Amino acid sequence: MSKLQSLKAQIIKLQNSNIRIEVEKRLKEFSSFAKKSNDEWFSELCFCILTANSKAVTGIKIQQELGANGFLNKSEKEICKVIQDNKHRFHNNKSSYIVQAREFKNIKNLVKKSKDTLSIRNWIAENIKGIGYKEASHFLRNIGKKDIAILDRHILNLFKEYGLINEKPKTLTKKIYLEIEKIFLDLAEKLKMNGAELDLYMWYLKTNKILK
Repeated sequence: MSKLQSLKAQIIKLQNSNIRIEVEKRLKEFSSFAKKSNDEWFSELCFCILTANSKAVTGIKIQQELGANGFLNKSEKEICKVIQDNKHRFHNNKSSYIVQAREFKNIKNLVKKSKDTLSIRNWIAENIKGIGYKEASHFLRNIGKKDIAILDRHILNLFKEYGLINEKPKTLTKKIYLEIEKIFLDLAEKLKMNGAELDLYMWYLKTNKILK
């Protein structure tokens, strides 16, 4: 069995296990954002700012503690303290980015102006400080977009481990991101699932967790 066949077999095994229930639950949560408010979308954007080069699990704790109201209204100093108290990395930068992102507090309205996910992702990555291609993809997946890849270290490590890429890139330029994303989405198509679903299964393979 080739490395790729082994990876596919592991994902299919998870798909046929109780993990599928957790994955489907999480996917429904993502889809539910279509009916949520600008404030809740902004909270999710702030969560994705928090997760850049940091742990998602502490990002979730901070999001729960601050909520949309805290992200929108607390001072930069107050937000910084909450981030620091949760032992989350880059508290100064991230509190600053969150306050600056308030310029886009109507993020749902801005995203809804276009149905082209890739154009929206470009716009987010170019205009919102603290958000790169990975974080923009993370945000869009979490608010219900399905056919993009979140190329975090877990996914890249799996791709390297199973021979889908030769080397883990030191820097994810837009060109490299799109090249690896194509490999990811091709794999999703072969497994008859969308990108959001594949991401959750692959993340579980590396972490034994279904987060967001």
